[in-house]
Amino acid sequence: MSRITLSQFLIQQQRDGERISAELRFLVEVVARAVKAIGNAVGKGGLTNSLGEAGGENVQGEVQKKLDVIANEILLEANEWGGHLAAMASEEMDAPHQIPNRYPKGEYLLLFDPLDGSSNIDVNISTGTIFSVLRCPDFANGGAAPVDESAFLQPGTRQLVAGYAVYGSATQLVLTLGEGVHAFTLDRETGSFVMTTAHMRIPDDTKEYAINASNARSWEAPVKRYIDELIAGKTGPRGKDYNMRWVGSMVADVHRILTRGGIFLYPKDTKDPTKPGKLRLMYEANPMAMLIEQAGGSATTGYQRILDVQPEKLHQRVPVILGSKNEVERVLGYHSA
Repeated sequence: MSRITLSQFLIQQQRDGERISAELRFLVEVVARAVKAIGNAVGKGGLTNSLGEAGGENVQGEVQKKLDVIANEILLEANEWGGHLAAMASEEMDAPHQIPNRYPKGEYLLLFDPLDGSSNIDVNISTGTIFSVLRCPDFANGGAAPVDESAFLQPGTRQLVAGYAVYGSATQLVLTLGEGVHAFTLDRETGSFVMTTAHMRIPDDTKEYAINASNARSWEAPVKRYIDELIAGKTGPRGKDYNMRWVGSMVADVHRILTRGGIFLYPKDTKDPTKPGKLRLMYEANPMAMLIEQAGGSATTGYQRILDVQPEKLHQRVPVILGSKNEVERVLGYHSA
């Protein structure tokens, strides 16, 4: 079987019925180059002065790691000059990042979580980068006017591209252009991403679940009911044993589900009534929901399909339940009841 690189795949997608434009293809390739640079920085670990806290907090009030800041800067600098973006938004930044006037602008918007799971970076656990591409709704006059937050507030159904990179024993890029999910592995000898799995599919049923069990006391009744059934195993109403797998890095947990099935839950809880959920809609939930659905799974807040949520603010949080379809539908049914 001949090796298909990411560039070859994207060019073929552009040729086959013009599934993507040349500008969108170039955007994905630039993101992939940034991912390689981030993966290199992560891979050096303690060999450089890049581990530990950066001494500040992001807009969510979370302590930033040095690699959070490094990854954010890599993505910004890589994507500023290409002429394909109207603006960018990052989980690590309060407001949209405007493209400098010295560069041309394009019709797309890029959103990203530069280093998901960074709280685990100091102990050498897999981390990742999550990204999403939208079309700028009011792009006119060559993008002369600044792009405000409202341009980004589009439901996940309008995403053109969604993907993530996972930095583990290998660096992998998982991508959807709206027609299936494909995984590419970085060949460190050639520097190219090579397709290693085409048309990833999530089994409808599973025996694995991922949830932060330390929050059990704060879960709502439907989630408590569901998890209690899984813990009961063969002696309970489900009649089979389940295994819990929890990395604490969304990229790693979702990658496992895309690879072999499972269900991931970060549900609404009562621990902090001011926060409807833990994960960010625009930077984490929407891109992951698009990938999961494209691979045959389901993604919900417990109350509605994630991709149908109308964003109200750039850093909005939502509950997230995603993965194997039959398990997600069961949890959704408990919420409906």
